[in-house]
Order: sequence, then C-alpha cells, then structure tokens
Amino acid sequence: MAPHIVVLGSTNMDLVAYVPEAPRRGETVTGREFRTFPGGKGANQAVAAARAGATVSMIGAVGTDAFGTQLRTALDHSGVDTDLLRTVEGATGTAHIVVDDDGGNAIVVVPGANATLTGLTHGDEALITSADLLLLQLEIPLDGVVAAARHAREHGVRTVLTPAPAQQLPPELLDATDLLIPNEHEAAALTGAADPHAAAHALLDRVPEVVVTLGAEGSLYAARGAEPVTVPAPRVTAVDTTGAGDTFVGALAAALGEGRPLPSALGWASTAAALSVQRPGAAAAMPYRTEIDAAAEAER
Repeated sequence: MAPHIVVLGSTNMDLVAYVPEAPRRGETVTGREFRTFPGGKGANQAVAAARAGATVSMIGAVGTDAFGTQLRTALDHSGVDTDLLRTVEGATGTAHIVVDDDGGNAIVVVPGANATLTGLTHGDEALITSADLLLLQLEIPLDGVVAAARHAREHGVRTVLTPAPAQQLPPELLDATDLLIPNEHEAAALTGAADPHAAAHALLDRVPEVVVTLGAEGSLYAARGAEPVTVPAPRVTAVDTTGAGDTFVGALAAALGEGRPLPSALGWASTAAALSVQRPGAAAAMPYRTEIDAAAEAER
C-alpha cells in the first residue's frame, strides 16, 4: 500500500528566463527563451512524491487569478489531492527565475496567497493526523509551519523539514522535526559551519536525523549514535537545476514511507533528482516512478 504523505507549503507559478549568463547588478542581458511552469517548494515536493508512487495531499493556498486555476489543475493532473488547497482573494505566489547555460539559477519569490497560511483549519489537522509523513518547507509563514509540526508530533506523524529559504529556526519547530534536509548552504547558515560534516554534527544537537544535500556530489546522512553516510549522486549534464532539491525530498519521502533503508532511499532519491536536472522546469521535470526505477537499475 502506498504511503500517505501530506505536504503543507507554497504553491507558485515559476516565471523562467533562460540566459547564456545571469546578469550582474545593474546589467541587462538578452534572454533566449521565457517559459512558465508550476512550482513552489510545497507543490514541487507534492508532485515529486506523487510521481514517485506515494498518495499525496496538498495543504496550501492559491489566488483568484489565472495562475491559481492553472496550478490547481497541474497538481490534479500529477495525482495530488487538492481538496484542502485554499483559494483566497488576490494574487497567486510567483517565483521569478533566471537560468544560465550551466544550469544554475537565481530566484526571487513573491509569496502572494502563500502569505495567508498562518495556521491550520480543523480539516488540515485531520488530514495531517491521517498521514504517514508530513513534508514542510519555509516559503509560507513560520507560524503555519510550527503549528503543523506540533500537530504532527502530537499524533505520531513523522515530520520532514526542508529549511529553505534559510532562516533561524525556533526551538519549538526543531523539537517537532524528525528529519531535517538542508542543502550545504542552508546547513552552513543554520550552524555557521562551512564543512557539511561539521554542520550535520552540529544539527544533531537539535534534531535526531539530518540529510545534507550536496548537489552533484550527492548527500550526507547523519543520525544520533551512528556513523555518517555519504551517498554519491549519478553523474549527469544539468540543463536546469530548479526544483532538484524538491525532487530529492519528495522521492526520499516516498521511499521512506515505504520502509526502505535510508542509504537505499537516499540513492533512489538522488537518481530522481539527477533525472530532473536533465529537463527544463521544476515540477514539469520531475520523473515518474517507472523512470526512477529504470535509471536506478541501469546504475547498478
């Protein structure tokens, strides 16, 4: 039976400009293409988990504009339950993204409707209680994130937090987090330690398990009372790295929900992320389970 994953987080429309090289401050460059994609860290993780084989429900908010309608439809088409995706008066969140020819990106997020997610409804609470796992990120107000993590902890639901965008986290949120998944830059921002191993060790004072994602180098897993494990990523040529971290988290959540051992789950999630960076867009680039399984088998 597929695990039930609930995602509380942002839902944005990604507005993506492709350029040979990203502009410096005060500089104007000519882009070669502009595209729009469904996005937002919450919605991205929901799509990634659903395509990886989990049963996924999304708690979030979109606006009354055309972007809101398009995003709801995109989530529905990816198999994500949107019954508790709210529609609020005003604009849907947007992410303004510049992608260079090396696949790197720079992003400005305008929260829009996401800013209304300051707490939980009774329906939200019931949905979280029914879940096997809760995914959280930080593109919505911190009050809403903390409320969800606390509710999950009270009802024995495993909570996975992606601390992005990076910010200092309140003790009550860390106390209710089971697995923290920062990238190496976020881990450094949280701890002051530039070395991922040192950062992971410091974070174990706050949460029981940590996965630090290392981009093309893979991921580092650390848990209290155990030796850290580094899992390499497949070597691929990146076209667009937007959403790669969310692909990794969503696929990892699906694998953990199925009870896979963590090193195996990390390798499978890295394969999913490697597939995603070879395509343009965030949610649009996320692979389906059959693709991940086939690529993982080919890597053996």
